Amino acid sequence: MDSSAVAKKASKARGAKAAGKKLPATAKRGAAAGKGGRAAARKAGSSAARKPVLLSGGNPQIAKADGDAPVQAYLAALPGWKREVGQRLDALIARNVPGVRKAVRWNSPFYGIEGQGWFVGLHAFSKAIKVTFFKGTSLRPVPPGGTGKDGRWIDVHEDDLDEAQLAAWVKQAAAIPGWGNV
Repeated sequence: MDSSAVAKKASKARGAKAAGKKLPATAKRGAAAGKGGRAAARKAGSSAARKPVLLSGGNPQIAKADGDAPVQAYLAALPGWKREVGQRLDALIARNVPGVRKAVRWNSPFYGIEGQGWFVGLHAFSKAIKVTFFKGTSLRPVPPGGTGKDGRWIDVHEDDLDEAQLAAWVKQAAAIPGWGNV
């Protein structure tokens, strides 16, 4: 039975039930199958075949995981211009920090050095990709965003990726102890 037929049966069953009418057994089974059938279909689909959920600002919902694959899944799921900019940022980090460790934490790619911690993370918002340096107050010049004790960030928009400045910050950030455990 296709999904529209199941939905019609379920709707008819709900309407009849609300009116206090008895339902034939087939209508009850159809309504029940509609609920369980959709859930079973969702469970049966592989996670790789499903599109990631986009959270506010177009930030992809990607499960917490270590390695390059979840970071690449995050980047591939970014909408519009953010995909290209995110991929350029990822390549810039990998090019400037040989052996960088990658992971997705809190729906954001994180980059770090084993034994030193995470030094930078990316996060998509409606109008920009935020590049957060976890020990940004130690960088020269200090990135413009943020007022916290250590962290600083820069918002990268569609047409203002300053690769030279970001590369300098990435190299500096990777050379100092970062945040958390990698």
